[in-house]
Amino acid sequence: MTLKLTHTIALATTAAAALTAGGPVAAQEADRMLKWAHVYEASEPYHTCAVAAHDELVEATEGRYGIEVFPASSLGKEVDINEGLGLGTVDIIYTGQLFAGRAYGPIAIGGAPYMFRDYEHWDAFRNSDLFEELSQGYTDATGNHIESLTYYGNRHVTSNKPITAPGDMEGLKIRVPNAPLYMMFPEAVGANPTPIAFAEVYLALQQGTVDAQENPLPTIQAKKFYEVQSDINLTGHITDALLTIVGGPTWGSMDAADQEALSAAIDNAAVCATEAIRNQEAELADWFREQGVNVNEVDRGPFIEAVKAMHMGDMATWDQETYDRLQAIGQDS
Repeated sequence: MTLKLTHTIALATTAAAALTAGGPVAAQEADRMLKWAHVYEASEPYHTCAVAAHDELVEATEGRYGIEVFPASSLGKEVDINEGLGLGTVDIIYTGQLFAGRAYGPIAIGGAPYMFRDYEHWDAFRNSDLFEELSQGYTDATGNHIESLTYYGNRHVTSNKPITAPGDMEGLKIRVPNAPLYMMFPEAVGANPTPIAFAEVYLALQQGTVDAQENPLPTIQAKKFYEVQSDINLTGHITDALLTIVGGPTWGSMDAADQEALSAAIDNAAVCATEAIRNQEAELADWFREQGVNVNEVDRGPFIEAVKAMHMGDMATWDQETYDRLQAIGQDS
């Protein structure tokens, strides 16, 4: 793994900005086109930054490899594309840590609620020995190769009423992604978590199948959830991230030089998308207010206390040592 947030931000961001949204996209063909699948919109940085990786990979491999990017669940829902890695039906995916945790429990710790103090704590984690070890554990369990971790944003609850305290979520039917640990936060505050596939969330909110959902501000904008929810409540309950994973069959078929080239292209995409999401998060609360959405500040303290009681409970898929190591990261800096 080569991800370092250093001098590649400007290069990767500029490359992505030059692209038009759409997919699958391949500006120039290569001998072998790798399929990069994800569930996000073609307008989002995860997609545009992945698209930018194509030309970089073609050049670095002298045309041996390129990348086609398939957005918006076009190659399947998140569970499907995770399974596709081992089958060889997809070559690269973005996926949440909690979905990867289905195959190797400890890797899910990075996607658990209130696991990180702030962005800086998360950033230190993704460049830590602990993350390297968890990634290797996932590889040992699955044969697939974790290459990068991309910032997804702080997840917030949207609803049709203000939510400013845990009691406001009592009995609330809230959509969560279809991975068990996404239920930890709702259960801690007495809500009713309801797994629904990402592509179906807008309609579920519109029809009242669920009362609420939770996602970062850039995703709430891209998926237009604010059109069918009156309130965004800044719970910041998960500092979330996407793993970029290369399927074992694909990784194993490449020689060392081409693996290095693919790693660099993926890492640059992670830098590019992380920077873009950070910039969007800084501006979007005001944008939502301009659209007439209620954006509610939240005292996170009572929410944090409710969730921390579950960190090492029955839902934990990690051990105490892993938890303690994560919490200690960045404490001395």
